[in-house]
Amino acid sequence: MSHPEFRNVAIVAHVDHGKTTLVNGMLEQSGVFGDHGEVADRVMDSGDLESERGITILAKNTSIRRKGAGKDGRDLVINVIDTPGHADFGGEVERGLSMVDGVVLLIDASEGPLPQTRFVLGKALEAKKPVIICVNKTDRPDARIDEVVDEAQDLLLELGASLEDPDAAEAAENLLELPVLYASGRAGRASFNNPGNGGLPDNDDLQPLFDVIYDVLPEPSADIDAPFQAQVTNLDSSSFLGRIALIRVYRGSVKKGDNVAWVHYDSDGNEHVKNVKIAELLVTEGLERVPAQGEVVAGDIAAVSGIDEIMIGDTLCDPEHVEARERIKIDDPAISMTIGVNTSPMAGRGGGDKLTARMVKARLDQELIGNVSIKVLPTDRPDAWEVQGRGEMALTVLIETMRREGFELTVGKPQVVTKEIDGKTYEPYDHMVIDTPSEHQGAVTQLMANRKGQMTAMGNSGAGDWVRMEFDVPSRGLIGFRTTFLTETRGAGIANSYSIEHRPWAGEIKGRPTGSLVADRSGQVTAYALTQLADRGDFFVEPGAETYEGMVVGANSRDEDMDINITKEKKLTNMRSATADATVTLAKARTLSLDEAIEFCDDDECVEVTPEVMRVRKVILNSTERGRARSRAKQMNK
Repeated sequence: MSHPEFRNVAIVAHVDHGKTTLVNGMLEQSGVFGDHGEVADRVMDSGDLESERGITILAKNTSIRRKGAGKDGRDLVINVIDTPGHADFGGEVERGLSMVDGVVLLIDASEGPLPQTRFVLGKALEAKKPVIICVNKTDRPDARIDEVVDEAQDLLLELGASLEDPDAAEAAENLLELPVLYASGRAGRASFNNPGNGGLPDNDDLQPLFDVIYDVLPEPSADIDAPFQAQVTNLDSSSFLGRIALIRVYRGSVKKGDNVAWVHYDSDGNEHVKNVKIAELLVTEGLERVPAQGEVVAGDIAAVSGIDEIMIGDTLCDPEHVEARERIKIDDPAISMTIGVNTSPMAGRGGGDKLTARMVKARLDQELIGNVSIKVLPTDRPDAWEVQGRGEMALTVLIETMRREGFELTVGKPQVVTKEIDGKTYEPYDHMVIDTPSEHQGAVTQLMANRKGQMTAMGNSGAGDWVRMEFDVPSRGLIGFRTTFLTETRGAGIANSYSIEHRPWAGEIKGRPTGSLVADRSGQVTAYALTQLADRGDFFVEPGAETYEGMVVGANSRDEDMDINITKEKKLTNMRSATADATVTLAKARTLSLDEAIEFCDDDECVEVTPEVMRVRKVILNSTERGRARSRAKQMNK
């Protein structure tokens, strides 16, 4: 039996530039869905959070088999990796690139290359992967296709020139000779001909995309007759099979029941070798994993089970030819949060059933198995841990996932992960790109200056009377940035960032401009108290809500904290007032999402996260003890 021909490709792009929609079209036109009837949009975004947020969080793979499309009439198997576009999930991008031999870079026909475009393209060029540029959403009414192509090619040259490896830099320059593809993923159409701004590609299917993947991307350089070698690139689990390891086969072949050498590493990075058996061997057909018929050969992507403690980056190989592959390199974390059990007076009353420190630690350890981008470190408390990740979004996605699983948690304010270099403190910096109507240019410039941001470029964004500004800013300056930014730009501004490097500590950055309104006692919130305190600020609670001492119930209009009695009731008398029955209209309470609650947190605050509700609270609940703690802190600063 002749083996199929393989092409392994990753679809990479900035957030919301149409990766998953394009993969959907490729699957539909390849007959993967068969006669299943109606197929959901963005079927690869299978997680609840991915569907709700409209982003890809986990890199996923699918397999498209095209009968007789390879050389000599062999079948062509295209293994497609749909990667996240957000830099916070960069670990998924890096892992996806380790599985493939080239990438299709999608760029929005209107927005052009944005920060995450630069991030994912830079990763591909560093790995010396061929890049096919595909301008997507050509049918947008505000498309500017020619300018976007020029911007993409300029970005290729810029990133290629910045590479330290001369071979990689030369390879990046050669990519300019490749044809540009024009597509509308939603319409399922692609062409090599520029359709003009707002036009659909002149071809009525995605065949040109399949052609360019076959012609430009190399067939995996793999020796089927050599001793077996594969590397673990992702992990999954099954109630029937236990832990499942996704592998890229680099040499030889493997089949169910084979005995192989498993090269793994301990916590100190020491290498260990153990002989194991492949209990089950699976391949992907469309979106489903099915048992492999026969052997899986070099160049293919498969899944194995039967090795309970296997980890990402481990190598499987021939027991008589033990040779480990280089471990997958992941960028260091930049942001950390403290995650622990719920310690508020209302613990256990938020609808959660996972309340103990043992359960929280077990869940974090489970996350470490499949998420190589995070680290979990102990703290001075036995019921809380420091969780480090690439960015604020990556950590909030983890917390939101745990909340939906029934956990009740206490989450601290995000902090940056610093480094000590030559006795000096260095902190992570981000490159921020902001598109905003020109009328808000001054407000945005001042906002970034307050956060120690340094402008590096400014120009027209290409979208009417809009301006694009670029800044280098400390990562901690972006904590709590989004809400203030949207307020300053009246919801019209667009901000995107990616991590660049560590630089010397930039000094103090002033926090949010408002203080907190803090409940000074437990009880039920009353409409009377809210009416009396209406001029103090914006409230997060409605009448009838339960509160406790130290709970943050609103944002003070001044920049200082204020303890208030929000449970005060109107005293009843036998005297009638002329306005006694007057109707009082209360302003609607501001309901904080998880992201907004974490952004709102000040240094001495944390977030109580439960399946039913999120509450901001003081770390020290008692007002007297908080005052003493502030006094001690001032004395230490002196």
